[in-house]
Amino acid sequence: IKPIPNFNAGGDAKALKKAMKGLGTDEKTLIDVLTHRSSAQRQLICEAYQKDTGKTLVKDLEGETSGNFEELLVALVTPPAAFDCREVIQATKGAGTTESVLIEIFASRSNEQIKALSDAYFNETKKKLTEDLKGEVSGDFSKALLLLAEGKRATDTTVNTEKAKEDAKTLYNAGEKKFGTDESKFIEILCQSSIPQLRQTLVEYKNISGKTLQQTIEGEMSGKLEELLVAIVKCVKSVPAYFAERLYVSMKGGGTDEQTLTRIMVSRSEIDLLDIRTEFKKLYKYSLPIATALEYGLATAHLFWSRGRKRSGLFVFL
Repeated sequence: IKPIPNFNAGGDAKALKKAMKGLGTDEKTLIDVLTHRSSAQRQLICEAYQKDTGKTLVKDLEGETSGNFEELLVALVTPPAAFDCREVIQATKGAGTTESVLIEIFASRSNEQIKALSDAYFNETKKKLTEDLKGEVSGDFSKALLLLAEGKRATDTTVNTEKAKEDAKTLYNAGEKKFGTDESKFIEILCQSSIPQLRQTLVEYKNISGKTLQQTIEGEMSGKLEELLVAIVKCVKSVPAYFAERLYVSMKGGGTDEQTLTRIMVSRSEIDLLDIRTEFKKLYKYSLPIATALEYGLATAHLFWSRGRKRSGLFVFL
């Protein structure tokens, strides 16, 4: 999704108001407006809508729509950092913690995105994100997640090949080469090194071990720590491929994980969604828009189409 030219927030706000006025809801207008505006433009629409009606757009969408369609539209009009914040809060509230959501968010977000998430979390709860996470997770998984949640990963773009070889050897000695595993070395390197540096470390590790680092982690570790470190490795290799796999898993089997589907579509819609679509086709040999339309409905699938393609084109594909 990209900003549209000749944008008119007031006009869009009036169109949305009309679409939700009276009996029934014009869902086509809701879809056409909210899936063709950038996040920044949608925030301006929210402001214009409240100025015109005296009500928030979120409240009216919640009142006029329902189910997965409502969740998607509300997510679209929520600022990115606030949306990540909402997902983290939902993942940690109640009796249990949904670690898979925390893993996805903190393994894939940049330092800037994590900082914005932390600020949004403080504004919402008046508490520090890292302090609350300490009470939700434990053990080595907690150590790794909290390092990521600090948003202090190195940002160097220059790769030090000798350092990559040294780190690869450290990881080999901490895992495959010894009896038992020194998880702290894996956490330290994978949660703090820059992404370009880690890419080279993966190469050097394969040269030393003959195995990929992912294979070693899967063989040496278990549980949520394994899942988190594997997610980091996958994101180092390719963030779009990581999300393509997450989408596939969310749709396969007897049911659909609608929350994951919505979260990925909305959070990546202005970053790399077209790349995710390409990786999905490469990995699974069928089109992502078709998959989402079959599993989840037109509004969600519509986000995967490049700008300028008409909605009716989806039915041709189907």
